[in-house]
Amino acid sequence: MARPLLPFAVHLAQEHVAPLGLRWTHVKTVGARCAKLCVDHGLPEELAVAAWLHDIGYDPHLARTGFHALDGARFLRELGSDDLVVSLVGYHSGAAFEAEERGLSAELATLRPPPEELLDVLTLVDMTTSPRGRVVSVDDRLSEIAGRYEPSDPVSLAIARSAKSLREASARAAAHFGLADVGSVPLV
Repeated sequence: MARPLLPFAVHLAQEHVAPLGLRWTHVKTVGARCAKLCVDHGLPEELAVAAWLHDIGYDPHLARTGFHALDGARFLRELGSDDLVVSLVGYHSGAAFEAEERGLSAELATLRPPPEELLDVLTLVDMTTSPRGRVVSVDDRLSEIAGRYEPSDPVSLAIARSAKSLREASARAAAHFGLADVGSVPLV
């Protein structure tokens, strides 16, 4: 991606995610909240870019495996995106657990895992933003995700297995920003 990264990421997200309805509402809020944290706390622009692009793999035109994190990361890698953006998208919000459930761990492992502290921030913002763009608790978000899928679906199985680590990652990021509660990340 050519500089500046963020405007291009917003455009790319709009092109691929806006047609998906509520998914776009969620992505816009996650992207804006994460971009604000990056500016306010001197975090790398690539984190904000990844926040805007984290769900791009839900675009049916990009789906190859049916696993949105991997499909999105592969698409971004093919575009020549920064490795940090690709890895954050590929590993966001417990993706390693879903990769295991789908038998795609080897494919995900072709991406270098991102730095934990940056992945924690993306997890915090994703796991505290509802499909309607509202700030919610991590537990409410986990329940909402699980409620959309049958209990035997790989997403439900992965959410059940990753819930503890998603809570821990969100708590680490919240503590880093001095937030008493993960739901207090600014809504912009």
